[in-house]
Amino acid sequence: MITMKDIIREGHPTLRQAAEEVAMPPSEEDKEILKSLLEYIKNSQDPQISQQYGLRGGVGLAAPQINVPKRMIAVHTKDTNGDTYSYALFNPKIASHSVEKAYLTSGEGCLSVDRAVPGFVPRYARITVKAFDIEGKPVKLRLKGFPAIVFQHEIDHLNGIMFYDYIDEKDPFKEPEGATPIER
Repeated sequence: MITMKDIIREGHPTLRQAAEEVAMPPSEEDKEILKSLLEYIKNSQDPQISQQYGLRGGVGLAAPQINVPKRMIAVHTKDTNGDTYSYALFNPKIASHSVEKAYLTSGEGCLSVDRAVPGFVPRYARITVKAFDIEGKPVKLRLKGFPAIVFQHEIDHLNGIMFYDYIDEKDPFKEPEGATPIER
C-alpha cells in the first residue's frame, strides 16, 4: 500500500523528467504499481482509511510521484453530474483537445506539493485521451470539466510539468481569456 511517505515532493528530480513508455502487454510488476496508484487515491477519499494511515486526499496520482519514472496514472473522481471517473492507465496521451480553455476557480493542488500555490491554471476545456487499461487493452476517453482538468494535471506529471508552471507569476488570478471557470 502506498502511503504519504512514498510520495516524493517538489524539488525531487524525478518530478521534472519525462517518464518512460510502459511496454505492452504490461508486466505483472507494472500492473501492481498501477493498481497501487488507484488504491491510494480511493483510500485517500475514504475518511476512515485516510485518517488511519494519514493519507492526504487526492483525485489523481502519477507513477513519477512515487519515484517510478513510467507513464502510468490513476484517477478517481466525480463530475458535476455525480458520474464517477475511475481509471488506472498506461501510456495516456492527449489525442485531441478543444480550443476553449477552462480553469478551477479554487486553483489546483498536488500531493507532491506541500504548500498552497494560489493562482489560476489554464487547461483545455475538453480532451480526448488515448491509453491502455490495466490489462493492456486500448482505451479512448472523451473528458470535459473537472475530470478533463484532473487528467491533464496527471499527464503533465509524465512530462515533468508541475501545475504551477502555468500560473501567471505577475498576475496569478488573471482569468485565462475566454476560459470557463469551474467551481470545485
